Amino acid sequence: MMATTSRRPGRSSLLDRVRYLLVLSRPRFWLYLAGPVVIGVVYAAESTAELITPLSVALFAYFLVPANVFLYGVNDVFDVDIDVENPKKEDGPEARFSGDRWVLGVVLVSGLLALPFAFVVGPAGKVTLAGFLVLAVEYSAPPFRFKTTPGLDSLSNGLYVLPGVLAFTAVAGQLPPLPAIVGGWLWTMAMHTFSAIPDIEPDRRAGIATTATVLGQRRTYAYCGAVWALAAGAFALVHPLLGTVLAVYPLLQLVIAVSDVVVDRAYWWFPAINTVVGTVLTMGYLWRVMYGG
Repeated sequence: MMATTSRRPGRSSLLDRVRYLLVLSRPRFWLYLAGPVVIGVVYAAESTAELITPLSVALFAYFLVPANVFLYGVNDVFDVDIDVENPKKEDGPEARFSGDRWVLGVVLVSGLLALPFAFVVGPAGKVTLAGFLVLAVEYSAPPFRFKTTPGLDSLSNGLYVLPGVLAFTAVAGQLPPLPAIVGGWLWTMAMHTFSAIPDIEPDRRAGIATTATVLGQRRTYAYCGAVWALAAGAFALVHPLLGTVLAVYPLLQLVIAVSDVVVDRAYWWFPAINTVVGTVLTMGYLWRVMYGG
């Protein structure tokens, strides 16, 4: 670890720390946690009055930034050794853990900020919140460190749908339909495994086993396409239009797999693609809430 200093940070040092935390939190991926909150609120709301409440705003704010600092901070702390082999952490869009104690403190506080929600949601919400926090930690941290167990690394990434489940529960007082939870969980599994394709060689050099390193690039493409297709099928059970929108993912994955597009480049398309898809899903149900269509 890098040595820390007792000197009070100056203005430039404080700005450097803020910049570091922003990079650590992966701004391109902020909506991966916050977006499901919006969708969960919209799908649960029966009137416009339920769309924007202190609780829904607080959930969105937490999962937009603090939850990302917590999730990716835990990841970076426990990946400090293997990140040496990761080109994304070398002057790229992500940061290596600096080793500073203040970073550990910020990451810990970011996780603790989720606890007050347990006092304002029902039993289902408490279980959902606990599930998110446990998976966010144990994906990267011992003793389970799911990210190093092929199969479980993919399965555990269902944690990304849990903010949406929590938001739905907070508004409706009950869990979303089971096919929606299953569909969202499958979608996040495929998204996670697809994002691991650029890391196949760095992970192999670091001795890390993942679903992607075991399958290899071609079979990982097939895995992602199949899981995304299952996700679309699950959402179609909720509403055919949902299944139709989600069908874009297996089709897009197929295009990438058979084309000359480098996966490292395609990987960075998905934050924008996911934002567009999430907007379509949100606006469709928002119309229902506002106009009863």
